[in-house]
Amino acid sequence: MSASHRISLLVCTLAALSVGLGACTSVPRALVQPTQWLTPYRSDVLQGNFISSEQVAQLTPGLSRLQVRNLLGTPLVSSLFHADRWDYVFSIKRGTGETRMYRYTVFFRGDALERFEGDAMPSEAEFIAQLDVRRKLGAVPPLQASPEQLKAAQDAAPASAAVPAPATPVPPAAVAYPPLEGVRP
Repeated sequence: MSASHRISLLVCTLAALSVGLGACTSVPRALVQPTQWLTPYRSDVLQGNFISSEQVAQLTPGLSRLQVRNLLGTPLVSSLFHADRWDYVFSIKRGTGETRMYRYTVFFRGDALERFEGDAMPSEAEFIAQLDVRRKLGAVPPLQASPEQLKAAQDAAPASAAVPAPATPVPPAAVAYPPLEGVRP
């Protein structure tokens, strides 16, 4: 390639670049900056003990500590300085940055439940609906075949598709294993 061809190619390239860069000012910033529309996946973080409204409905004054623990689970916070108070804390931090926190406290007098208070807890169905943010694909088809469908599938299967029984029996599993290291005298 001659020197004059190289210079004309360089001039054309510089002209195309300047036109292209000039056009970038008219393109929306969101298209030019991928950080505006391309973000990494952030998972939801669940921490603490989830307590449903159904569990709270079963609390009655007079229950023992063991019964409360069986009903609500182990408390997240139980202090030596406040032995008659158990705190249950649960938080959901979404990948989008939104955080929802639930708190519930039970108070004891001796071994018996005296009172309880806290946030309005969601039901189990409401909580699961909060977690299930996936795209809905429609109704799930029935996963059970009718007797007619089973018979039709059996008739349609070729005879060669049947799995033959093994000709030789499978040996029993070993009961003793050799030592991992050699025997030392």
